[in-house]
Amino acid sequence: MSRVGNLPIKVPSGVTVTVDDNGIAVSGPKGALVQFSMPGISIKQEGEELIVARANDESPLRAKHGLMRALLANMIKGVSDGFSKKLEINGVGYRVNLSGNALKFNLGFSHDVMYSLPEGISAAIEQNVITISGISRQQVGQAAAEIRALKKPEPYKGKGIKYVGERIIRKSGKSGKE
Repeated sequence: MSRVGNLPIKVPSGVTVTVDDNGIAVSGPKGALVQFSMPGISIKQEGEELIVARANDESPLRAKHGLMRALLANMIKGVSDGFSKKLEINGVGYRVNLSGNALKFNLGFSHDVMYSLPEGISAAIEQNVITISGISRQQVGQAAAEIRALKKPEPYKGKGIKYVGERIIRKSGKSGKE
């Protein structure tokens, strides 16, 4: 039984949800998102709440029930509040600059690394912290993961790009003579 799928989703004021055969459209103060609907899953709007229900209790449908509810909740939160992820750059000489819709990284390579931000995603830079923000949780997470993959933090000195709050397990290096 999907415990997540049974929870109603509260729709805040200023957010409109449109359900039709093609999919679900959610629009709010920050923008609009569209999600396809899954077969066997029905969405009903009752007042200020959305109810996600499934046709039967088969295992794949139970999984889709919780998934659909989570996707809708993320869409509603995204168009009303938005999502953001913070990345931190550690390393001597490692820098980032925002030029237009692209990030220019100096990560110790022989060349600068350019990362162009996808449409709907914005970035803010404050010293060595990059804040990626947007209305789609999936796009924000994907962009942050791609930026982190440019120079993953290494375990000996901790140099690289990591999420703020991420703990890097450090290695001691050579033991040598004592």
